[in-house]
Amino acid sequence: MAATAPPLGPSPTRRPHAAVALLATLISLLFGLVLAGASPASAHAALTGSDPQDGAVVATAPEEVTLTFSEQIAMGDDSIRVLDPSGKRADDGAPRDLTSGGAVRYGVQLHSGLPDGTYTVAWQAVSADSHPVAGAFTFSIGAPSDTTVTLPSGGAGGGLVGALYGIARYTAYAGFILLAGGSAFVLACWQRGAGARPLQRLVVRGWVTLTAATLAMLLLRSPYTGSGKLADAFDLNGLQAVLDTKPGAALVSRLLLLGASALFIAVLFGAYAKREDEQERKDLTFGLATGGTVIAAGIAGTWALAEHASTGIQPGIAMPVDVLHLLAVAAWLGGLAALLVALHRTPDITSDAVQRFSRMAFAAVLVLTATGIYQSWRQVGSWSALTGTRYGQLLLVKVALVAVLVGVAWTSRRWTARLTERARTGDAAAPVEPSQTTVPEEPAAPAVASSGEVGPERAAQLSRQRAALTATKEKRTRDADPDRSGLRRSVLVETGIAVVLLVVTTILTSTEPGRTEEEAARGNTTTAPVPLTGGQVNLSLPFDTGGRNGKGTVRLDISPGGTGANSVHLWVDGPDRRPLDVPEVKLAFTLESKDIGPLPVVPDRLTEGHWTASGVQIPMAGDWKVAVTVRTSDIDQTTIDKNVKIG
Repeated sequence: MAATAPPLGPSPTRRPHAAVALLATLISLLFGLVLAGASPASAHAALTGSDPQDGAVVATAPEEVTLTFSEQIAMGDDSIRVLDPSGKRADDGAPRDLTSGGAVRYGVQLHSGLPDGTYTVAWQAVSADSHPVAGAFTFSIGAPSDTTVTLPSGGAGGGLVGALYGIARYTAYAGFILLAGGSAFVLACWQRGAGARPLQRLVVRGWVTLTAATLAMLLLRSPYTGSGKLADAFDLNGLQAVLDTKPGAALVSRLLLLGASALFIAVLFGAYAKREDEQERKDLTFGLATGGTVIAAGIAGTWALAEHASTGIQPGIAMPVDVLHLLAVAAWLGGLAALLVALHRTPDITSDAVQRFSRMAFAAVLVLTATGIYQSWRQVGSWSALTGTRYGQLLLVKVALVAVLVGVAWTSRRWTARLTERARTGDAAAPVEPSQTTVPEEPAAPAVASSGEVGPERAAQLSRQRAALTATKEKRTRDADPDRSGLRRSVLVETGIAVVLLVVTTILTSTEPGRTEEEAARGNTTTAPVPLTGGQVNLSLPFDTGGRNGKGTVRLDISPGGTGANSVHLWVDGPDRRPLDVPEVKLAFTLESKDIGPLPVVPDRLTEGHWTASGVQIPMAGDWKVAVTVRTSDIDQTTIDKNVKIG
């Protein structure tokens, strides 16, 4: 229930309109500021270059393979692997940090005397924002060859371990929101709610959820960023290695802060709930609010310390902004959950408490808008990234959900205004038909002359019956109040949208920011291993093998006709221009000016007279001689060639 004005006046329709207009203005500013230029932000490290380049063909074996990344990364002893065509290791297994002058580079030494063929480079690391990244590429020595190595298809941090780690991340956010938001609702909106069992259970469940999720993330961290095997979650050496990392330290700090929050909960629902003296309660409220804010900010800081906010531009500003953003989310969505529980499970929540939450939620939305504008500018940076990257698209979904939530909150605010106005004027609830709410009279307590006439068991049974009848009567009375029921339904809808919003927000925290994705793409375009230039090459070569049915024409298409990987389609036509089925066709590419080649290509027969080959590597641009060998019988064959410009 966000878009609600501060204190309601006699005309409750003006200020909310102004509030909604203000929110619309702030949200529109988000998209304007997104266009502001800035220096590159980094999050989710990306491979921006390598030596040798992806798909390159080198004449002699290099001494080492180097990789260049967009940001600082953490690498282990087995983070870079170079595999020969048979799948055996061709490196010494010890990555070296070659970073200098701002360029993040790592290299690995290769064995001497490597034979010709295609080599696969597979790498895996942990980016500065705590997310695992991985990739693979190939290069060839002498000429490309077949390889038994299969490039990994799944991304880093996937599989069962990745799914479990993701679930733990979702539940950790949900637990924090219930813990911090529920506590804020009690202290700021409805202090008498500290004695309400439903609210107590909500906050305690939030604490238990966050604690369990944090422990799970700590155990799963090692296999999540490493082997991917669930059994390694209980490897003590892996756990020790995690504790030495920034994400591990953040998770341990969160557990320590959760210990302090357990004491906070004990006081809030213990001594504070039982305190009757108003002055003492006021003093204790101030102390709990101060201590609770410090603890909540500390827990929120464990996310800011280890994720997107800690990397890229302006981390000194981004981390406090991220903490404020998360606290505002907790106050709004966690308070919304607490309000929903109070409306459904407690009979005595007042309209004043609902109105206080309206003011708190409105302030939270203002903070969310301001911090969201900064975060979006920092992580997106351009219109193209807003619409052309997954991060930008998810951000648009999040903004749309916030807008819908604000609209539903307007309905909730109207019910709140009706409840408040009715409480101010002292009007009773609308009369209800007796058939709907009439509750049988409570059985009169039997006259007891001595304690022996009614036993303890019977007395306890009568007490339970009276409590059940009272609860039923109170529930029917609450349900018969149309204003309260309308508010309850509206808040329920808000909570459902808030859950979806939380899911999208959590996905955003694990998605490569749009600015970084575009930076990496630009880097791959300018320095990348596989520049695709030039245009499609089309050749028509007549041939004559000298034997029977030995004449015809070869038509050859090379696409995209640039350096790097190309696909080749070859058609063999007879003199009548109909497909000619021949036993064998072979290709070879030679760049004589650089003494490269011939690079052999053996196409596969697709249909009669049609042959194809994919992944044909052209290492550099130049005037290449394309030689086509056609065999029309066991003894009749010929080779024809033509020079073409490729790249």
